[in-house]
Amino acid sequence: MLMVNVLAVAAGLLMGLCKMWKPHIMVISGRAVMGFYCGLTSGLVPMYIGEIAPKAYRGALGTLHQLAIVTGILISQVAGLDFVLGNDDMWPLLLGLSGAPAVLQSFLLPLCPESPRYLYIVLGKEQEARTSLCRLKGPCDTTSDLEEMRREKEEADKEARVSILSLVVSSVYRQQLFVALMMHLSQQLSGINAIFYYSTAIFAQAGVSQPVYATIGVGVINTIFTMVSVALVDKAGRRTLTLIGLGGMCCSAIAMTVGLGFQSQFPWMSYVSMSAIFLFVSFFEIGPGPIPWFIVAELFSQGPRPAAIALAGCCNWTSNFIVGMTFPYIQVWLGCYVFILFAALLFCFTVFTYLRVPETKGKTFEEIADVFQKGRKKPAQIPKDDAELQQLKSSTDA
Repeated sequence: MLMVNVLAVAAGLLMGLCKMWKPHIMVISGRAVMGFYCGLTSGLVPMYIGEIAPKAYRGALGTLHQLAIVTGILISQVAGLDFVLGNDDMWPLLLGLSGAPAVLQSFLLPLCPESPRYLYIVLGKEQEARTSLCRLKGPCDTTSDLEEMRREKEEADKEARVSILSLVVSSVYRQQLFVALMMHLSQQLSGINAIFYYSTAIFAQAGVSQPVYATIGVGVINTIFTMVSVALVDKAGRRTLTLIGLGGMCCSAIAMTVGLGFQSQFPWMSYVSMSAIFLFVSFFEIGPGPIPWFIVAELFSQGPRPAAIALAGCCNWTSNFIVGMTFPYIQVWLGCYVFILFAALLFCFTVFTYLRVPETKGKTFEEIADVFQKGRKKPAQIPKDDAELQQLKSSTDA
């Protein structure tokens, strides 16, 4: 995490100093470098949090990652107003400031301890892992934590190192991988980024006179309900909140379609559309927004975890890109009924979550792995009587 901050700082400088050369080339280059940085950190941060967090607070601490993201979105929305930095003179500074958090993190991250699970399971440094646990928890008995890591290390040592390719073709992790990828697809194919990227145009279509401020309102709602998720995720559970979030988004998408479809006949329907957009964002941040980022780290043991997070992150950003690029064309094609498509997808994801996603709240990584092992067929064993007959026959032949 410390090393990749170089990418964010470089990207910020390219965009902030873009007027010194060819602005369009500098900005595109800066955005490309920042994209690499975002892709790396979106995997590294949840993995680190998942490894250092106590199981009782793993959900809340994992959701803080999403809270930081939505807070950054809100700050950027406010900073992008015309009278702040979103004008012809100050826009390079606005883009350049995107590298500032990486500078701050470069000073603060050395104060954070290394992941004890990484130290013990991957590097085999038990004493360093014990020291790291004490830094995280304060003076305490680390025996139970180290024992859990020891068991996980024993299982990991029995397996070959898991690459992305071997993870994809392996039948051992197929169920976990399918759940992880579907969770990330449900986040992006829900249509949430269609709201974030094109909210100003959507609010204008709904008849809002100042759509920019309505978009900032979406950012405020986004932040508030992520805080609600932080408070609820370790009480209500990941599966429950995801079901509530997806189901609520599905109903909101239908209400949004009704509002946009009938607002030409009934002017008050514009309020229905606006309310549906706010509810859509609220339900997203209750579950489908934050939970996929950290549940992947819970579903996999230390060995396949990095590869799984990398694959899930790639799936997330790819679907994000597809939705962002295709939504304007789908909107032209379907008009005010565009969110019916997302409502249908959300219904399918809700059913999938109900049928296939297990609850991970309060469980150790070993217990979560056992949930998937239960549904897997065990290799056939030779019955005891047949084994004895085989042994007797061998003795007679001898």
